[in-house]
Order: sequence, then C-alpha cells, then structure tokens
Amino acid sequence: MPTSLLKIKSKLDNCIGAGLTVTSHVGRKKVTKRHGILRETFPAVFIVELSHEENAVERVSYSYTDVLTNNIILDFDN
Repeated sequence: MPTSLLKIKSKLDNCIGAGLTVTSHVGRKKVTKRHGILRETFPAVFIVELSHEENAVERVSYSYTDVLTNNIILDFDN
C-alpha cells in the first residue's frame, strides 16, 4: 500500500465500485474478514457496503489511517 494518506485516498478514489475483502485485526489473535463493495470516499474515511448474506450490518466505514498502520488490509477483486 502507499505510504501517505493522500496516496491511499487517491488510490481508493480510482477503485470506487470495486469489490474487495477487508481483513481487520480486532484484538489479540482475532481477525475478521468482510467482503463488500467500496462505495464512497470522504476526506478522512471511506465506506464499504457489505454483502447482506454474510453480515448483520449493511455499511461500515474505515479511516485511511487504518490502512496506513496496517490495522486493516484491503484485497481488491480482480
């Protein structure tokens, strides 16, 4: 991933509408994986719309800082 918040945002701006898997580190040795679609980007956060079958919530937001610090890992579908 890029090394600055502006680079992360610009890369995600180009991927709006793409499917992705978000792997997030919840706690000690706990990892969650969620599959969804990148819907919107804002100055400090981006929104992922999750698939309804797998998740109880419809949308979740993450900050670009989470990507920069590797708290979450984004894997885009090809």
